[in-house]
Amino acid sequence: MTDTTPDRTHTDTAAQDVETQGGDRAQYGMCAALAGLGIVLLVNSAQLAPVASSNDSLGPKVIPTVLGILLLITSVLYAVDIRRGGVGAADEGEDVDLGAKADWKTVGLLVVIFAVSAALMEPLGWVIAGTLLFSGSAYALGNRHVIRGLLVGLAISLGTFYAFAIGLGVNLPAGILQGIL
Repeated sequence: MTDTTPDRTHTDTAAQDVETQGGDRAQYGMCAALAGLGIVLLVNSAQLAPVASSNDSLGPKVIPTVLGILLLITSVLYAVDIRRGGVGAADEGEDVDLGAKADWKTVGLLVVIFAVSAALMEPLGWVIAGTLLFSGSAYALGNRHVIRGLLVGLAISLGTFYAFAIGLGVNLPAGILQGIL
């Protein structure tokens, strides 16, 4: 048996149209955006004042300059790929129902949790506010294991607290746990 159902997706003709037109304008717009960002980085890095330090032999100009150049190279290579007919593959594995309505209850709950955590950061400290942030976010997103969520949130908060303090030398607010941590 053969399938006689007509193909209504027109994927072959759409791909041919893009190739004959020399590429999609939206993709060229992305090339322009990448090139624009690269130019902004290069202009801003050129305006940075030179810093002479024995600790930092490269200075602050190197990273933005390298990133600006890489963005310009990427935008040119992307434009060449588009001109040659390169088309990205369609998302086949995406399991999202585009017709579903937004879950505003979850979004609202996440906004409230974030705002409360930000408000409690100074008085209670990062460890307690972060624990509430992480465990509250997990609860809002469907985790109903409250104790496990609190323990995981506490572990993440303590880990980030000490990673910032020891690894980066940045002291997060300790709040009511000042002297204990």
